[in-house]
Amino acid sequence: MSQSGLPASLFLSHGSPALLLGPEAPAYGFIDGLGPLLAGAKALIIASAHWQTGVPRVGSSALPQTIHDFSGFPAPLYEITHPAPGAPKVALRTVALLQAAGFAAEADAKRGLDHGAWAPLRLIDPEARLPVVQVSLVRGGGPAVHLALGRALAPLIDDGAVVIGSGTLTHNLGRYRGQAANAPAANDVAPFAQWMAQKINAHDLDALLAYRRAAPGAVDHHPTEEHLMPLYVALGAAGDGAIGERLHDSVAHGVLAMDAYRFDRATAQANRAEVSPAA
Repeated sequence: MSQSGLPASLFLSHGSPALLLGPEAPAYGFIDGLGPLLAGAKALIIASAHWQTGVPRVGSSALPQTIHDFSGFPAPLYEITHPAPGAPKVALRTVALLQAAGFAAEADAKRGLDHGAWAPLRLIDPEARLPVVQVSLVRGGGPAVHLALGRALAPLIDDGAVVIGSGTLTHNLGRYRGQAANAPAANDVAPFAQWMAQKINAHDLDALLAYRRAAPGAVDHHPTEEHLMPLYVALGAAGDGAIGERLHDSVAHGVLAMDAYRFDRATAQANRAEVSPAA
């Protein structure tokens, strides 16, 4: 954690775009209350489950557009915009950092913000003041690829940015049957979420990288992996020995675990421990 109290990175479960329409889902109030935590950030670097490309791409628009990349939702959702400024210089630095780490990264001046980015940010920063740079996931890349991608972004934290991974801790829409936002959780959601929490708390990278064969119900909760990969980006950005803290756990629509994590650098925690109460 920096002296300003900013986290190094966050993982947020954004769930459904309908989260924005009301507080029925418990995660609404949590995400809505995150504004003060991020108020001092110079930029937000966000990796969303809804942008996957063959090589990492970085949104470099000065004013990224709001992309309504969903269908079949209530009409008011298509009227919501999040006109946050971009940060072209930060975007180009992000590209350079990714390239230095061995990724064939590219800037993308046309790409806007998909709902994995703007939906949670609309609650966190309703006045759209914080500059936003979106980074794509690597299509077909697994945990190790996205952990490395996050590690490449770590120098941006020294510049005052916060890295955000936006996905959903469990995401199998094939199990959605019209359940209400506050419907009781399916019995197998908690075991997976608790396994992840234990391994993050222990910083057990070997287990986390092997989650697909080690975590209970992993394949069923993630038939495809894109909604969990932002967690690895956030974890990697905080660096070796990152301190993970679960900030929120709830379930939306019975099947979407909406857990959120804060990651701080281990050196920051060590520095805090060295300061005596009388200092």
